[in-house]
Amino acid sequence: MTPGDFEHKNSQRWLEYERLVAGLESGKPNEHADQLPRRFRELCIDLSLVESRMYGDRLHERLNGLVIRGYNVIYRGKRGGFEHAVSFVTWRFPCAVRREWRLFLLCSLVFWLPFFAMILSAKHDMSWIQSVLGPAGMASMEQMYGGKEQQIAHLRSEYGSNFMMFCFYIYNNVGIDFRIFAGGMAAGVGTLFFLLFNGVYMGAAAGYVNQVGNPESFWTFVIGHSSFELLGMIVAGMAGMRVGLAILNPGRLPRVRALVEATKRSLPLIYGAAVMTAMAAVVEGFWSAQEIPSNIKYGVGATGWVLVSAYLLLVGRNRGYEVG
Repeated sequence: MTPGDFEHKNSQRWLEYERLVAGLESGKPNEHADQLPRRFRELCIDLSLVESRMYGDRLHERLNGLVIRGYNVIYRGKRGGFEHAVSFVTWRFPCAVRREWRLFLLCSLVFWLPFFAMILSAKHDMSWIQSVLGPAGMASMEQMYGGKEQQIAHLRSEYGSNFMMFCFYIYNNVGIDFRIFAGGMAAGVGTLFFLLFNGVYMGAAAGYVNQVGNPESFWTFVIGHSSFELLGMIVAGMAGMRVGLAILNPGRLPRVRALVEATKRSLPLIYGAAVMTAMAAVVEGFWSAQEIPSNIKYGVGATGWVLVSAYLLLVGRNRGYEVG
């Protein structure tokens, strides 16, 4: 076989390989991206044939360049944890959230609608609030948010130090997010239930404090970490619903295979939710309970909402990988 015949026979396969590599390099992988390892092995065999048959420098340089590009794409995740972490924060996570914008909308509605409904109901009928919180819950709200001095004294007696508060909030918030995500295994019903439950309970707590307790002590405490905690909860819900939808509608794939693929697709979401939850615990443990003027706390909290929202909406747009 002449060099020309060899090139003519394999040129279409090489072009398809090059398109796969180019898409992954630009952050816009196509639907056949999972074929890259197999095509990479085939190209390595072609390169060895070109070398052994001495088909010339031009063909050798072309295939060698394609092999190098493919190698860099396949193994770039192993270059180092720092580089991978930077790419995750600067585009992979926010792009993954935008790609699943429909799930973001669904999970937001399931959480926020009952949250605000319970706050509004407190102005007209406290029986709903009382049935959700119960006597112990109402007593806890009054003790925690009866006033700023009372709140700080309660936190210090309960946890002892800022670090212990941080540890408690990590434990508590991670547990909530895990239940929301794991609920996806019940065909998404568990995820929706836990989002709804948290929306109802948190709304009931806020509504009760607004009417009975000291609203300023409540809102100045929660505003600082609320953007990280609540949006992280919604992102965990997105990951759970992605798994649940794979169980409900696997498409042409076997259900187990569809579940595996959905889990891979949800990993950036659950990793991102974990980071947001950790950040919420840091703020909650080391900032929220500090004796700082209310207007400063409100300003910091509002800034947090703006920055987190802008991050999820805008960061990484130049890399593509947008909504599907």
